[in-house]
Amino acid sequence: MIRNPILPGFNPDPSICRVGDDYYIATSTFEWYPGVQIHHSRDLVNWALVRRPLERASQLDMRGNPDSCGIWAPCLSHADGQFWLVYTDVKRFDGNFKDAHNYIVTAPSIEGEWSEPIYVNSSGFDPSLFHDEDGRKWFVNMQWNHRTESYGGSPKSPAFDGILLQEWDPLAKALKGPIKNIFAGSPLGLVEGPHLFKKNGWYYLTTAEGGTGYDHAVTMARSHGIEGPYELHPNMHLITSKDHPGAVLQRAGHGQYVETPDGEAYHTHLCGRPLPPKRRCTLGRETSLQRCVWRDDWLYLENGTSVPDVDVPGLFGAVPAEKPMRSEYNFDGGKLPADFQWLRTPEHGRIFSLTDRPGHLRLIGRESIGSWFEQSLVARRQEHHSFRAETVIEFSPDTYQQVAGLTHYYNRHKFHAVAVTLHETLGRCVTILSCNGDYPNGRLSFPAGSGVAIPADGRVQLAMEIRENDLQFFWQTEGKGAWQPIGPALDAGVISDEGGRGEHGSFTGAFAGVFAFDTSGRGKAADFDWFNYDEL
Repeated sequence: MIRNPILPGFNPDPSICRVGDDYYIATSTFEWYPGVQIHHSRDLVNWALVRRPLERASQLDMRGNPDSCGIWAPCLSHADGQFWLVYTDVKRFDGNFKDAHNYIVTAPSIEGEWSEPIYVNSSGFDPSLFHDEDGRKWFVNMQWNHRTESYGGSPKSPAFDGILLQEWDPLAKALKGPIKNIFAGSPLGLVEGPHLFKKNGWYYLTTAEGGTGYDHAVTMARSHGIEGPYELHPNMHLITSKDHPGAVLQRAGHGQYVETPDGEAYHTHLCGRPLPPKRRCTLGRETSLQRCVWRDDWLYLENGTSVPDVDVPGLFGAVPAEKPMRSEYNFDGGKLPADFQWLRTPEHGRIFSLTDRPGHLRLIGRESIGSWFEQSLVARRQEHHSFRAETVIEFSPDTYQQVAGLTHYYNRHKFHAVAVTLHETLGRCVTILSCNGDYPNGRLSFPAGSGVAIPADGRVQLAMEIRENDLQFFWQTEGKGAWQPIGPALDAGVISDEGGRGEHGSFTGAFAGVFAFDTSGRGKAADFDWFNYDEL
């Protein structure tokens, strides 16, 4: 039995690809580095992260990319003995423009080294590559129209100006032939996320529509010719929860079709699981998988509706493996644990090291928390509505401009952090920095005031407990006393897509991690010995 979401936490825009008995899902990573997450499964039930292929400066450099920009909607495919990955690097979010640049990389295996990127176009985002039966390849992406008032947080349908199709020449490594606008979308509007496939002489086009909030949907259309005209599905939308506010899996849309070797049909989609009372999806947009059936050359959900299920029949009677409630990371071995990422920069040696002090994660204080260029923040995804994270820090600041600690982080406008710093009268202390969704100014609040004085040296343990919409920070001097709460209970629900400016204002996910900044410019380092994450 498949238990949805199959990829909990921030894992949106799932592109699925089967090679033999192996299934792969690629998801968007936005401003988090390295780019694109690829998970693998052999039973569609149990999935493991196996690769983040965009790992070099020549492939991806997101320094300066605003929040919720970077890698949007990758498409993973396999043809001609190799894997193909198509992706967008978005350089602007607010205002009328998106500045979305599309690229292709290839590799002989998922785990191997991926090629240098080939630039394709910049006419819009959400590209995909279709390999036709005759050997021709076709590139599709949505077209962005900057002439409408489509500002971040308030998308307008006219800006989403249809799906463009053009042939891709793999020898010339360039597009060729005419550009065709093959699909204007349904009346729901905001057409994006196109994927093509062919079956029984029909070309099928699935797209995402309705925006990535609560009106999201997978729309389906078909044509006998790849250039159209495309007729809409009898139900218009293959998957959507937009008219069913009580469904567990909300915001359902943007996915891709896949068949098993035996011809069984499935379709991925992103989703969100909102918490009452404000319907905020604190885990971001997650990946789910639905079983489908064919009737009259149209695809339908097996459950007979358009509303996605939590439990779906899988393959071979497979059942989800028991997942540990506790994840322990000790930073041994000189390599960052696979669960962790950082923000934007390919020059990670300037922000962290696992070799300067073996067995420790050393963060080198750089720009302020929330910088779009070079900030030292290393974190893992929040995967549960309730969890506890703990770490231990060695840090001896000599100015209040040097701060390091533990954070519940979404972006520069939405985070909470408990940290060690220096105060003029308290000396070394523990304090809290918060930004409660204050867009666009990013004003900080200090819920613990100037903080709590701590000994001038020695290791300090920091912890946070998130219980659905509430967050509480704790601290203790290692080996002395018990955990002490610091500050009031904070709003953890603001660390979500819907927090602050609203559901279309940002669309990544919540992370738990460690950070350091030194706005004096002296690069003060903080050492972290371990990090634990526990489901509550």
